[in-house]
Amino acid sequence: QIMKQVPVRFDLKILHIPTHSAEKLSSLKDMDWNDFLQRVCSLLDSTEKNTGAARSKLNLLYYLCTVAVHKEVASRLISSQLFPILIQQLRAAANWDIRAKVARVIGLLALHTSELGENVPVSEAIILLTELIRENFRNSKLKQCLLPALGELLYLIASEEEKREHSRECWIVPSAAYTVLMRCLREG
Repeated sequence: QIMKQVPVRFDLKILHIPTHSAEKLSSLKDMDWNDFLQRVCSLLDSTEKNTGAARSKLNLLYYLCTVAVHKEVASRLISSQLFPILIQQLRAAANWDIRAKVARVIGLLALHTSELGENVPVSEAIILLTELIRENFRNSKLKQCLLPALGELLYLIASEEEKREHSRECWIVPSAAYTVLMRCLREG
């Protein structure tokens, strides 16, 4: 059963960064882009544990979902220091709502990126998503949040390797990812 994603809305009032459109973000000069990215990363990497901080992170993730559908922005974001922070949030966030939205951002970035750099830790994201799906295999709601991101990353790697003549060692996909994916398809 495929769960339809609800439209993403973010609250401008509690977002502590400038809310540029995707078109504006793609045209930012390097200095402004780096400043924007630094602010996003520091907000996501915040270790505050109160409900306001969780709400603020969720709101930021909603905003990232809206701009990640732009090809140039997605390519810049996936190749930046944001991607490792998203992986870290997926691993460490206590709140499953945050983990689900992080997975959605990762999936959207993978879907809309036009070029994948060799230094992007895609394999690490695939390993983590595989582990989370395996650990929560009986929770169908969590699987519905995590599987699309895993699928998009696998497709991105396959399409990037198809563009190039030989496969890249940095994008090794563990066989466990295919096993978990096939088990999910078989058992629902």
